Amino acid sequence: MNRKLPVGIQSFEKMRTDDFLYVDKTEYIYELVHNNVPYFFSRPRRFGKSLLLSTLKAYFEGKKELFSGLAIEKLEEKSVNSWNRYPVFYFDFNGTSYQSENALEDILDELLSRWEDTYDIPSKEGLGLGARFRNLLIAAKAQTGLKSVVLVDEYDKPLLDVIDNKALQVHNKEVFKGFFSTLKSFDEYLQFIFITGVSKFHKVSIFSDLNQLTDISLDESYASLCGITENELSVYFDEEIELLSVKHGISVLECKNELKKQYDGYKFHHNGAGVYNPYSVLKAFFSMEFGAYWFETGTPSFLISKVRSSSFDLRKLTNHTIYASDSMLKDYTGDSLDLVPLLYQSGYLTITDYDPVKRRYTLGFPNEEVKYGFLESLMPSYVPKATAGNGLDIFTLDDYVENGDVDSVREGRVKEAHL
Repeated sequence: MNRKLPVGIQSFEKMRTDDFLYVDKTEYIYELVHNNVPYFFSRPRRFGKSLLLSTLKAYFEGKKELFSGLAIEKLEEKSVNSWNRYPVFYFDFNGTSYQSENALEDILDELLSRWEDTYDIPSKEGLGLGARFRNLLIAAKAQTGLKSVVLVDEYDKPLLDVIDNKALQVHNKEVFKGFFSTLKSFDEYLQFIFITGVSKFHKVSIFSDLNQLTDISLDESYASLCGITENELSVYFDEEIELLSVKHGISVLECKNELKKQYDGYKFHHNGAGVYNPYSVLKAFFSMEFGAYWFETGTPSFLISKVRSSSFDLRKLTNHTIYASDSMLKDYTGDSLDLVPLLYQSGYLTITDYDPVKRRYTLGFPNEEVKYGFLESLMPSYVPKATAGNGLDIFTLDDYVENGDVDSVREGRVKEAHL
């Protein structure tokens, strides 16, 4: 019987209680929680951020049984006051559209109301969202004797969803400012803070007010915190690799090479280990095919719109001449005309080289899944009439380029002009 693969499973508790295959990342969890500083962590979509926060939630809720047999179980043996049941406030901004003006406030109100019932907080009438959150932190400490844990999943979704609606984006930024500024002055009520997202909106209050946030997005120590390393692929998925190789009539080595070509290549520190896209790898093993699974979840329309409306030279995507500094990779304001930080943080570009003298990163596509998926997503915008069968589709043009058939490329352009 095949093992249970956690395709689309983001709950650590479900993964452990329902016997799904789990790649043990709890050594990182131990280090994070015992450093006890506020963190920000950026990774592309479908890269395991929600599972990471779910694991942190289970740890701080003292669910020791879920960690049986994992690395953190032995590490915690030497810790004092381990497995305490802290009050946990988990803000999950996934799964909701923020196109309407009050969508963000509605989500915050729903979460706060649920927690207010838990801690028997009386009528909240007349209080703002920030004041209600402060009351919750005070009540939680008074009732449990412990400080609170605040986990924020995909904080930037309410901003990215409305990236083409400046008025609404400004509105949502102001909501964040009034709400999360609570964290700045309530340190005595806070045990741990961890915030995730795809992009770091530098001018958003969640960062400008919380100057103590430690951004570990480009930290070598946490380069493999999300994603699957080469070693983890071999250790945890040897059975799946064998089955996939048999299904396609290739050797195990050839199967590994194909997985690497399709899904590996992400680097989040120039000296850090490279990682595979975890979603695509799991889907490949589940479906027993080398498909383009990351793109099935959808290329953000705002990204295509940004590329289309910019003066970005798309030729740089394939000739490895895209450069960036450390600050460019960490910050994206939403107002910038520079696409490079957004393409990197969204997972369409990754670190391919680093010049320590110039302190300059070179960026490129991480793998073939991203390369061909991204170019195919752009084709309808740049060549609207490029449909399968007329010689203008991405695959035909790619064959022309690889074969050095410049005349066919030129003929295709002439043909497109007359269609």
